Amino acid sequence: MTDFTLTTDADGVATITWDVPGKSMNVMSLAGFAELNGLMDQALADAGVKGIILTSGKKDFAGGMDLNVIAKMKDDGGAQGIFDGVMMMHGVMRKIERAGMDAKTLKGGKPVVAALPGTALGIGLELPLSCHRIIAADNPKAKIGLPEIMVGIFPGAGGTTRLVRKLGAMIAAPFLLEGKLSDPKAAKLAGIVDEVVAPEDLLARAKEWILAAKDTDLVKPWDQKGYKMPGGAPYHPAGFMTFVGASAMVHGKTMGVYPAAKALLSAVYEGALVPFDTALKIEARWFTSVLMNPSSGAMIRSLFINKEALDKGAVRPEAPDQSVQKVGIIGAGMMGAGIAYVSANAGIEVVLIDAAQEAADKGKGYSEGLLDKGMQRKKVTAEKKAEVLARITATTDYAALAGCDLIVEAVFEDMAVKADVTRKVEEAVGPDCIFATNTSTLPISDLARASQRPDQFIGIHFFSPVDKMMLVEIIRGQQTGDRAVAKALDFVRQIRKTPIVVNDARFFYANRCIIPYINEGIRMVAEGVEPALIENAAKLVGMPLGPLQLVDETSIDLGVKIAKATRAAMGDAYPDGAVDKVLFAMADQGRLGKKANAGFYAYDAAGKRLGLWDGLAAAWPAAKAQPDLAEVQHRLLFAQVLEAVRALEDGVLMDIREGDVGAILGWGFAPWSGGPLSWLDMIGAPRAVEICDALAETHGARFAAPALLRDMSAKGQQFYTRFAPQPKAA
Repeated sequence: MTDFTLTTDADGVATITWDVPGKSMNVMSLAGFAELNGLMDQALADAGVKGIILTSGKKDFAGGMDLNVIAKMKDDGGAQGIFDGVMMMHGVMRKIERAGMDAKTLKGGKPVVAALPGTALGIGLELPLSCHRIIAADNPKAKIGLPEIMVGIFPGAGGTTRLVRKLGAMIAAPFLLEGKLSDPKAAKLAGIVDEVVAPEDLLARAKEWILAAKDTDLVKPWDQKGYKMPGGAPYHPAGFMTFVGASAMVHGKTMGVYPAAKALLSAVYEGALVPFDTALKIEARWFTSVLMNPSSGAMIRSLFINKEALDKGAVRPEAPDQSVQKVGIIGAGMMGAGIAYVSANAGIEVVLIDAAQEAADKGKGYSEGLLDKGMQRKKVTAEKKAEVLARITATTDYAALAGCDLIVEAVFEDMAVKADVTRKVEEAVGPDCIFATNTSTLPISDLARASQRPDQFIGIHFFSPVDKMMLVEIIRGQQTGDRAVAKALDFVRQIRKTPIVVNDARFFYANRCIIPYINEGIRMVAEGVEPALIENAAKLVGMPLGPLQLVDETSIDLGVKIAKATRAAMGDAYPDGAVDKVLFAMADQGRLGKKANAGFYAYDAAGKRLGLWDGLAAAWPAAKAQPDLAEVQHRLLFAQVLEAVRALEDGVLMDIREGDVGAILGWGFAPWSGGPLSWLDMIGAPRAVEICDALAETHGARFAAPALLRDMSAKGQQFYTRFAPQPKAA
């Protein structure tokens, strides 16, 4: 079985078709590159071949490179293995680009056209960029771009060098540094593709261009004498300013903790100063440098390999297909309305119930508002909007739940209210219906006591806003059965989000880790640490929000409510009295966070954040001696990572992949690190224990190294070796 096949028609046009067996989307492998190279040699050597079409046998062109192959290159040959592998790819694509033309006269080449039926990502765009023309089918669902930066690397198979030389550094920047994806028409407008045609005309138009192509049509601008980079090279006044601005922008966005962005910019800058072939070699060296950086390996593992495994059901128990046909959602507030939208948008019939019809209608209106925004951005058609809204029945009548195979309860966080809803629902649904409660704090096993079928009772914790947040935390209660877990996992897959499954415990996993982060920031305010130092220390280590901004976003009164409930449950063991003094004082002054336009930050009347509230300095004066940056960062990071270790130690986390993926997708834990457990592997257990001991001595027992971490330190172990995920049996 082969990935590529070649056919030649009566007019001498050869078609190389990419169609990886057993895959819904083409992905490139080293074996695939070897096949493509051989077929290109065959077509170029055949005197009867006038030109070559490179296309796909699937509805899309390609999803990119198989990152497992890149990981294997690193494991097998280290830096030299990566560099040699990348230079091999450059060689194949340079062969396509020159297509047999004479090196001096640049004549005699055979035209090569990339015909893209749909999505073309990563190597799926780098390969077409080496062709002489890119023709894309008019497919609004197709995505074209170079998203490598999103998983900790950058386009290293010529995409960086070619796109910059084609568009100029400034225009190429969003596609390279932000991973911006475009539909075919937008890609043509940007200058990435050359033509967009009707899908049925794709191959005919490619053939037509080949048969009419002249020698001059085949020579890339950068191979022509006198080529000048669009927008100016670094030594040109305009280009100089572009690169100065780009450097500032990259550092401002990455805070210096994402090596791929800096390496990409270096490859672009240095490559722009030399001939094209030398620039490719520079790109390969920087790409190798990034892949040898532990951050890159950790990001690839968590954001690609592990996330993909969880999306495909790596932790799903054995059970028949549990796809949801009809879901009942109880509670039409922001959370319930969001769950209704993502469910209906995924093709699931929805019954949205609230105590008042007005509230239920408002919940359905939330979906209408999101769909209207989609229409304004031309991402949603009027027909699509009508279809989605038609799937949502907004009502107060529990009888409408008849036929539901899943219920998601999203009412007020109160045990009695949730228990009452559970009883009402179970009277209205069939005996096989799974009941899921959406809660962030209440124990699932306690809530399940209200159910007549606790084995069919499970927790599903969505993050707000539901339509944007990619993580869903599934909580298994003490009596939850495998079918309920499978149903929850299949539902999350249907709505195209990433699930993690954890065992029931206070705050589950995500909140268990994020609350100490917030508390540590507030605790430092009480100690007299400058609030700006706290917030910037967090951002400089890769957290998307500082702890004070985060508590403003989630609301200070919610923090007060959680603190009171936790104190009531823990009694004398409650550890956060110092935090409460600050939090409660803020709430007493009506500074409830962003929703009140007053919190740790000041806001204008429109809700725009202006800066840290100047009243903090009066209420909690800054100490004369301030801690150094590293100490603040260690406190903020270890407040989170030690809870991740304890969650694994306690059996709340059952799979380390879920610990890392959940942390990044759930609350944005420093993505450059690959997640809390990956970060501990990166610095090593002995160093982690050393930091813990120093922090515990100065700041208290909350930083004491867990027994598991000390044991791993003594044995020289890592999480991804000691707890290596076991593949499912075939």
